[in-house]
Amino acid sequence: MPNPPLKAVTLTHVRYQNGDQLGHFLAWVSLVPVFISLGGFFTHFIFRRELHCMFFALGLIISQFINDVIKTSVQQARPETCALLEMCDSHGWPSSHSQFMFFFSVYITLLTVEGIGLSQIKNKWTVNFFPWSLAVLTMFSRVYLGYHTVAQVFAGAALGVFLGACWFWVVNNVIYEYFPVIEESMLGRMLFVKDTSHIKNVLKFEYDNARAARKNMAGKAN
Repeated sequence: MPNPPLKAVTLTHVRYQNGDQLGHFLAWVSLVPVFISLGGFFTHFIFRRELHCMFFALGLIISQFINDVIKTSVQQARPETCALLEMCDSHGWPSSHSQFMFFFSVYITLLTVEGIGLSQIKNKWTVNFFPWSLAVLTMFSRVYLGYHTVAQVFAGAALGVFLGACWFWVVNNVIYEYFPVIEESMLGRMLFVKDTSHIKNVLKFEYDNARAARKNMAGKAN
């Protein structure tokens, strides 16, 4: 009985031509959505439990679900180069990597523009430069490495910007009103979830309170 064909875990399975240094770099760039999801949001939930970030992550999950639905409905093939990359068993329009990164970038931009937790930062454009640069590089990497066509990555980028802006509006105009309810709920108290969006400079606030708590403990010890 013949063995069934092998299938790679495409989440981190990125190929590039041997000896292509740019391709090697772009292969790592195309993994940025994985790093953000597993390294960024998961770590943030474990150590921070911030409601805005949790709903940010939920929006990205919803965006990915919408991407899967569209891909299944449209069923547009990937470029011919995907045959060398073992990626022809999935559809290509729109690019989920581009959609993820542009959703992420537009949401970060709107957070900084509205000053949610970042109102004390003077040069807010510097905060936005990094995610948008990664978004453009990720979009370019998917074409360069042969996983998508130009049309597919631009479709993903446009959909990501649209969904990111819409979800930001939903969170801040609809869901935000229920943040106090979530904080005071049994589950919210058990998981220590919180909302710090009303604090102008969260880093300074936590820094000052941590120092004050340490001095208070030292004073009691003496």
